[in-house]
Amino acid sequence: MAINIRRATKEDCPRLLELIKELAVYEKAPDEVTVSLEHFTESGFGDNPVWWGFVATTEKPATNPPSPPGEGRGEAILAFALYYIRYSTWKGQRMYLEDIIVTEKARGKGIGKLLMDRLIEEAKEKKFSGIMWQVLDWNEPAINFYKKYYDAKFDDEWLNCSIYF
Repeated sequence: MAINIRRATKEDCPRLLELIKELAVYEKAPDEVTVSLEHFTESGFGDNPVWWGFVATTEKPATNPPSPPGEGRGEAILAFALYYIRYSTWKGQRMYLEDIIVTEKARGKGIGKLLMDRLIEEAKEKKFSGIMWQVLDWNEPAINFYKKYYDAKFDDEWLNCSIYF
């Protein structure tokens, strides 16, 4: 299966929101996704975007009967990574990886690594001082992935804090 990594576009947003909901189910929080498609899209592609992302795609399988001439099969989005810029008074600008999501059917095929490698390339191009993210303490496949390929550092000193409105 040939995988292509490209920047996310406005037209990708409905599929990205589907993947976000799939992640919420995996993380045992299916009712926690409350963002609307309109807000999500505006936040990434409006006048003042606050997030950027990459998608992993593959060609859609051929249909039987084949697509009519002039109509390509298109692509299927299997995964995506969404980030924004975080500012550290100690370290400067850093990439904050909000989510890296690979649909369940496509896991274990190296797609997450392709996305993560592209994020590292982006962070270096933009001269960020590093990349930060969170992973649930029970998500052993993700933890093992970050340890195996990236020698990621896990911080057990800091607690997550939130205020919701």
